[in-house]
Parts: sequence; C-alpha cells; structure tokens
Amino acid sequence: MKEKMTKGKKIFLAVWIALIAVIIALIFIIGLPPGETESIKEVMKDGVLHDLNKMNFFGIRVNPAVISAYIVTAALLLAAVLIRVFAVPRFKDVPGKFQCVIEKLVEFFDDMAKNNSPHKTGFIGAYIFSAGVYIFFSTVFELFGVQWMTDAGHSMSLPAPLADINAAIAMGFTTFGMILISGIVANGPKGGLKVMKDFSLPISMSFRLFGALLSGLLVTELVYYSVKLSFVLPVVVGVLFTLLHAIIQTYVLATLASVFYGEAVEPPKKKNRKKKGKES
Repeated sequence: MKEKMTKGKKIFLAVWIALIAVIIALIFIIGLPPGETESIKEVMKDGVLHDLNKMNFFGIRVNPAVISAYIVTAALLLAAVLIRVFAVPRFKDVPGKFQCVIEKLVEFFDDMAKNNSPHKTGFIGAYIFSAGVYIFFSTVFELFGVQWMTDAGHSMSLPAPLADINAAIAMGFTTFGMILISGIVANGPKGGLKVMKDFSLPISMSFRLFGALLSGLLVTELVYYSVKLSFVLPVVVGVLFTLLHAIIQTYVLATLASVFYGEAVEPPKKKNRKKKGKES
C-alpha cells in the first residue's frame, strides 16, 4: 500500500512539474504585449486614491469600495435573516454540519469576549462577531471579481470595501466609539476618561486594516500588470493574500476590541483602608 501511495505521489508531482514547465514556456513564447493602457504608477495610485475609476450611485460619483460595502452589507443581512428564519428553528441537539459551523463560529467569539472582558460579555460578544464576519467577508469579496460599470463606461472588478481608507477609518472610529460609550455607561465619566487615554486606538485600528488590505491589493495589481507573471501566480498570490488578511485582520480587530472593552467596563478597584488600632 505504501509503495502504491508513493508511486501515486511521484506521478502526481511529475504531472504538476510538467504542467508548470509548459506554462512557463508558453509565457516566454507569448512575451509582453505591445503596450499597456495604464502605467504601473497610475495603477498603484488609483488603487490607493481611486481618482480615475469612479462609479455612479444614484447620480453621485463614489469610490468603487462604496458599492462593494453596500453589496456585502446587503448579502450579510439577507443571509442573517434566512439563517434565523429557516435554519435556527431546525437546529437539533445532535447538530448537523451547518449547525456545527454556526455554533463553532459563535463559540469562538463568545469565548474571546469572556476571556478578554469577563465583567460584561454579552454586548461585546455580539459586536466582535458582527464586526469580524463583516471584515472577513468584505475582504474575501474581492475574490469573486464582481464587475461594475465606471462612470467612464468601462467595466472593472469591485475591490474590498476596507481597501478604501474611508471605510477603514469608519470601522476604527466605530469600534472606538463603542468602547468609549460602554466605558461611560459602566463606570461613568471616569470610564470615559480611561478610554480617552488610548486616543491613538482608532487611528491604529483604521490604518492597520487599511494597510493590510491595501498591501494585498497592490501586490496583486503589480503581479497582474506583468503578463509574464499573470498566468498562474496571481491565482496563488491573490487567494493566499486575501484569505490570510481576512483571517488575521478579523482576529486582530476582535481581540483588540474585546481587550479594550474589558478594560473600559472593568469596575474600579476598591482600595483597602487599614484601620489603625492602638496596640494594647
């Protein structure tokens, strides 16, 4: 049996090596095209600022990421309604595959909330769950290659919503606002002042999200720009970068939000006052 498995692996590896060799040979035979429509500088700049490719949204010129954000939000809300109406009532004591996935996902964020903010876990558990799901699926969204018409009349793939600096800033400040309000509600003005000490938190969250997603976008654009690299490599680079960023950024934001929330709602420690007694 082991010899058969070893032979099978060798044949599989040989086929892949031959296929890669043929693809590389074809790449060098085809060569570069006569010219590019955009310079690499314009491609990279538009990936950051979205100056060239704007889209019409009910008469308003917006960045492509705005359209992406609305699509992702609508899809997640629709999925949530369908799961709640049709799937949740059918959940059983012995869970099926879909129920296991949902329960494990909820347990993951719930355990993170309990570990990082043990005093009040209900709200932060729901928040990091919703924020984490949004970050993950909004990052993975660019893999689907959804096409949309620009105001110039040509089609382009919609980017990840958080690849726009405005969306990343909105996510960072929303999370900070949630932590600030929770601190005030739990501990009054002192709780708010405690949160305000970390004034750099929304900026760091925003630029962490934006920088991570943008780096993947720019690397993929750079690979796609060269025909010699645009046959096999973009598939590997695009999928790996996107999935890696989706998982890492979801985990990082959920962890930071739950940790800072736990610190904000933590009850103030009472100082032990020692009564001075007279020695008898």
